[in-house]
Order: sequence, then structure tokens, then C-alpha cells
Amino acid sequence: MQHSDVILERLLSLHPKQIDLSLERIERLLEALGHPERRTAPVIHIGGTNAKGSVAAYCRAILEAAGKRVHVYTSPHLVRFHERIRLAYSDGSNFVAEEELTEALGFCEKVNDGAPITFFEITTAAALLLFARHPADYLILEVGLGGRLDATNVIDRPAVSVITPVALDHQQFLGDSIEEIAFEKAGILKPDVPCVVAAQSDAALAVIRTQAARRHSPLFICGQDWQVYEQHGRLIFQDDTGLFDLDLPRLPGRHQIDNAGAAIETVRVLMGSRLDPAVIDAGLGRAEWPARLQRLDPERMRADVPTEAELWLDGGHNPAAGVVLAQAMSELEERVSRPLVLVCGMINTKDAAGFLRPFAGLAERVVTLAIPAEKNAIPSLDLAKIARAAGLTAEPAASLEQALARAGQGPTAPRILICGSLYLAGRVLAAYRG
Repeated sequence: MQHSDVILERLLSLHPKQIDLSLERIERLLEALGHPERRTAPVIHIGGTNAKGSVAAYCRAILEAAGKRVHVYTSPHLVRFHERIRLAYSDGSNFVAEEELTEALGFCEKVNDGAPITFFEITTAAALLLFARHPADYLILEVGLGGRLDATNVIDRPAVSVITPVALDHQQFLGDSIEEIAFEKAGILKPDVPCVVAAQSDAALAVIRTQAARRHSPLFICGQDWQVYEQHGRLIFQDDTGLFDLDLPRLPGRHQIDNAGAAIETVRVLMGSRLDPAVIDAGLGRAEWPARLQRLDPERMRADVPTEAELWLDGGHNPAAGVVLAQAMSELEERVSRPLVLVCGMINTKDAAGFLRPFAGLAERVVTLAIPAEKNAIPSLDLAKIARAAGLTAEPAASLEQALARAGQGPTAPRILICGSLYLAGRVLAAYRG
């Protein structure tokens, strides 16, 4: 039997572009497959720019704490493709089994019969096929890119839609303004399907409101229909059905309070007053989402990092993520003072200066590197120049190991943040787990 990696490699060659936003190709394939997208569990469809994965993780954790069986589809993966497809197997395992994945990919490849289709489209079709084969209470479906023309937008009537904060990213595909990007994100809205809207800029919210009115989609808007905040070390959530006084979420950072709030409201829209506060607490306490301010053990890294150093990993890669990360690091500084050193690698389609600028005056220095085995990586010398222009002290390194070793140098054990790209995060986790 073939290994899934072999098939995945072949699927990359079915379309000349990695990204070509359209629904025509996947709709054709899904019709040939017998429309598995119509036989899945009720869908929670999550779009937006940042925080989609974290909101998905909280939704899953809360629903599972409530005794529900939940499938999840996210992208990209960090280490193995299997991470994209979580199935609610009866034995409690999560990631799709190799044999099942290989069979589904092979079947989709056969049915597609060499027709042009992007890698994300055909693998999304395979995921939907797997979700249709396994019973569950809910399917959490994360948008890949944009929304309106994303391959996940083949679901005609989800149970609920979610739009996380909209920010500038992927401008080459979605447009150069917040309004244009918000229009694409709002493309997941469906007639009479409720949509939970996380905190947004005025510009993004205006577009979302307009599109919701056109589609008759009821909105549940952060700051208006629900609110969430920290008070005295507790998470306070309130909407028109009541108030919850909860433990803080497991995932660190002030932004995770906002993300948890969006997830709580989403599950409230699904389940109403039947949602027990103890269930929410249990879910917030068990949620996991790798490479989102993930604390790593320096002793497990194959690099010369002082064991007494703090080591953090985050895959954020756009200016809005830079703001959130800088805030999270400043909050850590308030608790325990350490020199902050960034180990940063980015790809050339991202606004590197915009991502790094919020760290000016906060980070002691930046060690840059080219992301290993990534053809679109910004060379370390170029990224160091960008960092200096953004107001930071920077030096290039030839490898991840060298970058970590240089970051760890100094009279005081530093707080090291590895950041700038999910691709870099994946390389780090592969080394960390290995």
C-alpha cells in the first residue's frame, strides 16, 4: 500500500499554482464523489485572519467537555499532514489514521482523474469524505485562505459561522485594504445562519454588517451582543443569556481571553442555556494549540540554549500578530524581568517590517535565519536589514541551531521567542519532538 506522503507529493502537481481561489474545481470533484459535504455533522465554519486555530481549539475542547464528538479540519499542518484532519474515533485518538488517509487521498486522486485542482482543494475534498464516513456531533471547519472562494466554503448551511479578527494578510490574493479583506472573509456568511463576530476594527465590522444584511445572517458581535474580559485573575463572559465567572484559559496571552470568548459565544449559540459553566471551565483548561505562545523546554532542543532560559514558540506572521505577541511578551516582562531575544524567520510574501516593528524598544535584539527547506524564505541577511530598519538590533545566523545558540548568549538567561512563521514553527517542533 502507498504511503500518504507519496500521494500528497503527486497531488501538488495537479495545478500550476499552489493557490488559485475558486470553488468550481472542488465543486466538480465533490459532485463526482457523491457530495460528502452534504453528509457531514453540523458545521462550525471559522474564518478570519488571526486566531482561527485558537478559537477552533477552544470550541473543540468545550464541546468535548460537554460530551460531544467533534471532528476538526485546520491548516496548515506543522509537522505532519495528518494534523489537519482530526476524527472523533471511538478509541479516543484524534489525528486521521494513516491507512484511512491514504485510501481517501487515493480515491480522490482516482476520481479527479488528472483534472486541474489545487493541493488544498483536493485534500479538502478528501477530508470531507472522511468526515462524512464517521459520525460525530459537530465538525469544526477552519477556512484555509479568505473565505468567499475558499475550498471549505462548499458547505451550504453550517450550524454557525465565526469571523475572527480581520487584519492585513495575504494581500496578493484578498486585496490591499481591510475592507477588501473583510469582504472576502464575510463570504462565509449564509442565509439565516448565525455568525459570531470577534472584536473587529470599525472598517471590517462595517463590511461584515453590510454582507450580513444582504444574506439575512444574524450577527452576534463582540462588545455589543457579548463581551469578555479579565477581572481579578478571572475570565468574565457575558451575553444576553447570562454571565459566567470562569478560570483563565490554559493558553497564555491576553489575546487568548478574546479567543476564548468567541468560542464560548459560538458554543452558546449552538447549545444555548444548556451549557454548564463547569463544562466551559473544563474546556478552557484542556485546550491545546501548538505554536501559539507554546512554552518549550530548552533541554529538549538540539541547540546550545541555557537551561535556565525561557523558550517560547509562536507561528504568528503578520503585523496584527506582531502587536499581540509584543503585548504578551511585555506582560511576561512585568511578571519576571528577562532580556527578550527574538529568533525570527519569515517568508517573502509577509510584511516582515510590520511584524517586527511592535518589538522595537521591547526586544533586546533579533537573531534572524532563513527558514530551513523553505524556498520562499527571506534570507537571514535581508531579514536582519529589515529588522534594523524597523528599529531593532539584529544579527543573522546560518541555521536554527546557531540562531538559538546566539540568542542564548549574554550575562542573563534570556526570554527567547522563536517567531515569524508557521513554517519555522513546524521545523522547530519537528526537531523538538524528535
